[in-house]
Parts: sequence; C-alpha cells; structure tokens
Amino acid sequence: MVIGISEHARRTPDKPALILGDDVRTFAQLDERTTRLAHALEARGIQADDRVAIMLPNSIEFFEVWAAASKLNAPVVLVNWHLKRDELTYILEDSGAKLLVAHVDLLEYAEPAAQTTGCALLLVGRGDAYEAAVAAGAPEPAIELSALQSPIFYTSGTTGRPKGVVHGRPDPEKASHMTAGQIMLWGWTSDDVYIVTGPAYHAGPGGWAMAALAIGATTVILPAFDAREWFRLVAAHGVTCTFAVPSHFIRMLEVPEAERAQFDLSSMRLIVHAGAPCPIPVKRRIIEALAPCEIAELYGMSEGGATRISMAEWLARPGSVGTPWPGVEVRILDELGEEQPAGTTGLIYVMPPGGAKFHYHEDDEKTANAWRDNAFTVGDVGYLDEDGYLFLTDRAADMVIRGGVNVYPREVEDVLYTHPAVVDCAVFGVPDERLGEQLMAVVEARDSVTPDELSDFCRERLADFKVPAHFELVDQLPRQPNGKVLKRVLREQHWTDRPTNIV
Repeated sequence: MVIGISEHARRTPDKPALILGDDVRTFAQLDERTTRLAHALEARGIQADDRVAIMLPNSIEFFEVWAAASKLNAPVVLVNWHLKRDELTYILEDSGAKLLVAHVDLLEYAEPAAQTTGCALLLVGRGDAYEAAVAAGAPEPAIELSALQSPIFYTSGTTGRPKGVVHGRPDPEKASHMTAGQIMLWGWTSDDVYIVTGPAYHAGPGGWAMAALAIGATTVILPAFDAREWFRLVAAHGVTCTFAVPSHFIRMLEVPEAERAQFDLSSMRLIVHAGAPCPIPVKRRIIEALAPCEIAELYGMSEGGATRISMAEWLARPGSVGTPWPGVEVRILDELGEEQPAGTTGLIYVMPPGGAKFHYHEDDEKTANAWRDNAFTVGDVGYLDEDGYLFLTDRAADMVIRGGVNVYPREVEDVLYTHPAVVDCAVFGVPDERLGEQLMAVVEARDSVTPDELSDFCRERLADFKVPAHFELVDQLPRQPNGKVLKRVLREQHWTDRPTNIV
C-alpha cells in the first residue's frame, strides 16, 4: 500500500488530488504548493508542535494548510467557521495557536480575536495574502508528507466552554501505520473518488478527505451541502465514497424520486454515516434509494472511534451501531465501574488500540473523569447484546446533537444568564425531523421580553447553530427542593413518545 501525498506526487503527478468546481490541484501541484506554504509558515516562525488554527469553509486551501502544517509537524486546530468573535478568541487563547488562517469574509471575527490573543493572521480570499505567501515560499528543499499530524478538535464542555481533544503525537512510521489501518478498514484504493459531503472542520468529512489524499484517491469538494448539487457531482465525477450524517440523508430523500433518478449514482459504492443516531425509517429509505451502495455506520467521537456496522448487519439488528473496530474494546460499566452483562444498560467505555490516550487540553479534571483505567467515556449510555453488538439508548451528559454537530446547553445558558431580563433558564434538546435534535430554551424572566429578543441576543454572541430554535417563557421553572432546575422534567415532555432518549 502506497501512503502519502508526496509519494503519489511522484507516481501520479498529473492525477487530480482536489477538485472544487473548475479549480483542480493535481498531486504534483498539491505537493509543491504545500511545500511552499510550509516554508512560508516557517518564515513566520511556525515550528514543530506549534499550533496552526484553520477557520475556512470547505475549500482547496483548507486541505493545503492542513497538509503544509503537517509537513512541519505542527498540529492544526480545526475551527468551526460559523463561530463568532468571543468563541474564536477563546479557542485561540486556549489552544495557544501561533497562527490563524481564515477567510477574508470572516475578518470581522478573525482580526479582533487574533489581536486579542497575539496570534498571527493569514487571510485567504480577496487581496489574497495566502496566494502571495505560497508564491513566496521556496519549493526546495522538498518536504515529504507521508503521515498527517492528528488535528485538535474542540468539543463542547459541560462547563460551558469547548475543550480541545489532544491525541498523543505518534512517530511518523506509527502514524503512517494508523492511516493505513483506517484505509484498510473501509477498503479504500487509489481508484476511489471521495466527496466532502459535510463541513471539513469535522473529524469525519475532513479526516476522510485527508485519508483519500494519503491513498492517492481524488477528492471532490462540495462547498456547502445541497442534495441536488451532491447528486450532480457524484454523477459528474464518478464519486465512489463519502462520509455523511443522518440530516444529509433526510435532505436527499426530500428530492423527489423521479428527480433523483435523473442522476447516475451507480459509481457510489460506500457511504459511512455517523455523528448522530439515524432514525430507523430514514435509514431503511436511504438504503432503498441508493441501492446497491453499501450504507455503513460507525460510532465514534473526536476522542476516538469505537464500533462499525455493515448494512447487512444493521438490517438484521436495526438500531445497532455495531461491533468494535479491530483492536478496540467496548465495555458497559455501571457507576461503580462494574462490568454489566449483555442486555443491561450502563455507561459506554471505549478502550483504544495499543493503549493510546488523548487528553483534554488544560483540563486535568475532565480528562481524569473521562478515563477509567485504559478506557474512556463521553457519557453515552447503552448496552451490548448477546453477540456483542452495541445499542445506544441515552446520553448521561447534557449534550445535544444537532445535525451531527455537538452542542452543550450550558454554553447557551451562560449567554442567556447575561441578559438582564433572564432570572433562570434551561436549555435542552427536543426531537426534530430534519436535524435529529434542535435546541429549546425555557426561560424564567423578570421583565417584559420576547422570544425574538432572546434569539437575537443569543445570535449576536453565539454561532447560529447554537441559537435555540424554540423559546418558551414561563413564570417559574420546575425545581428540586434545593433549587436546582429539573431539566429532566422539561425534557421528558418532548420525548415521551420515543423508544429511547436519543435520536
């Protein structure tokens, strides 16, 4: 198996590596441009282990920056480009990023955040300082890229602030073996054509694109998801595989069957979905709509992968997320750490292969709470059946998964508390047909305030996907005798007709 962008640049220099509309980067061009960019970053003081933050929409530049930073052994911090100034400032400060590469359209947030944190700023877009940096960087000496640095993902925390998930840096040979293992797990070859279906700053869509480049496969970039455009690109480029979330399936199925039939999707061999549990009726419909494509599923998180299930296995066990990856062990434990028998619900713990461990950046307490011996949990609840297949039933943590994106209500509540009219509030997830879950805020207010005013207040301070879709004003929230809000009571009102407390 041949692994690495640089190696494929030598073997298939003219093969398209990245395609976005009419813009194409061959493997030779990608290798040279990322070497030039790496030297340009070096000239700006970036060294091994320095952190480079990327705040870009799906684009060729997104993957060039990731590859260039990896050539310097500098981890990238993948930043959701929907974040506002204060959210970005926190991530830059917390991660210690030395450089932020951002799109010029995000300047109103990127510039003050960079100034506040002392982080250097490189802009992509109009006026294009980025292209000038690439042109100024020397193409020699060439820098090999055989293995990528593990990115740092910021996942929301129960304290209201996101926490960086930092994986230990393996040596290049071990990192290359890990990449090869993932490629073998899903049967990738250099003949595959991958399409970026979701936002590249997420582990699945972005990580799979980098895996495609590593194996020498072509990646087609979809700037923002649109079902009809997705169908068109799959047909036009002979796309063979992608990574998706259930909300993508829902929007694909909203396109009338007669219209879908106009696109030749016969090249598609594999779609792997994750990010949120897929409603059973939706999965049955997408299997039928995209036949004979394999619709597989994985259960994992920024902290690490856990299980996978094939389409045939899922049809035999609807609702399961499968059995562990090779080298991974899944355990079901009670609150005392006792292992539970088959069919008994408990906290899901995942033991990564080879004793690999992550930590939450500068949060020893959260790290310690996640690990029990050599296994970690993110607070998901479920059970293993007699054959070792995992089923998810709930989340012990207060997390909401909106369209495959993790949101912690505490962060939203902390913003609402700063509104002068808010006495108390409770934010939680409610079922949603298209996104799986949406946020709802139940607010106890002292003055005259409207839901629209509260929504606007949140939107000024939070990324749009964190703004509750529903606001309800009440005279008094239900509370325990000690005064703590009974969020469970509020939540259950919206989940009583569901077989599980998770969608």
